[in-house]
Amino acid sequence: MNLFVGKGKTIVSTKGKMEDWDKVHKALNAPIDAEIPLVVLVNSHSASASEIVSGALQDHDRAVVIGQKTFGKGLVQQTLKLTYNSQLKVTTAKYYIPSGRCIQALDYSNRNNDGSVGKVPDSLITEFKTGNGRTVYDGGGIDPDLITERKPPIKIVGKLISKLLIFDYSVKYAREHKTLAPPQEFEISDEEYANFVAFLTDKDYTYTTESEEQMEKLKKIAEKEYYFEDAKEEYLALKEKLTHKETDDLDKFKPEIKARLKNQIITRYYFQKGRVQGALSSDENVSKAIEVLSDKAAYNAILSGTAVSEVNPQENK
Repeated sequence: MNLFVGKGKTIVSTKGKMEDWDKVHKALNAPIDAEIPLVVLVNSHSASASEIVSGALQDHDRAVVIGQKTFGKGLVQQTLKLTYNSQLKVTTAKYYIPSGRCIQALDYSNRNNDGSVGKVPDSLITEFKTGNGRTVYDGGGIDPDLITERKPPIKIVGKLISKLLIFDYSVKYAREHKTLAPPQEFEISDEEYANFVAFLTDKDYTYTTESEEQMEKLKKIAEKEYYFEDAKEEYLALKEKLTHKETDDLDKFKPEIKARLKNQIITRYYFQKGRVQGALSSDENVSKAIEVLSDKAAYNAILSGTAVSEVNPQENK
């Protein structure tokens, strides 16, 4: 963090019920580069320290944050040694980033009647300002300056992975090919994908989609309430349209399956480092980051607050 913000600038502070836990942490050294454009990529799994870094850079208008709303873990915890070689973890304070907002999402101070914990309600979300006057919000996690779509899981992809069919094909591919193009260049050709589809011919990877599950639930409810017979014809017509076929899904979700197959094959030759290099070449978040960094005017507009905001905290919770 201190590499990119000026000496003496606040990075994070902690506030607790006891004054001993109220501390302010500031940058101790001069930055290596205070001008180079920065982009921070985040998603719903970004938590704790990564949220402090991304949030502090955002509050100082030092970087454009791209991705999805972060996890929202802003609690300071300490461990106390107990007898029998055990320990107790105690929450002592909360983290606050330079604008004054807290990144904690779950409101443990206001539990539900059953003891469960909910997120900070919309009515308590508070507006804060960055150094350049941009509007940001608390209520849990960091809202990106630019939001990228988080694609829902695809059933056929998950099934091919869980059944180890993509893994098995990568092993077969590695046996038949002694070398592989560099991770940044390797791609699954349509011909190779056709070979993979042929490989699946005698394999079992059947699955039920959520649409099919919901249709079956609807039928049972309609039967229970004696409405099914009146709507049976329409139900069967809709069910036919929503019923999937594995072979059709292999074509419908071809890009997603090829991406998984590509990563698994690269891993066989170049291990974890190669897999990451291969994934970055087609990652939408990385592409968006490159796009922003390549357009100085757009980058400056975002940080100055003159660009049209893509963040609605109510929709992005």
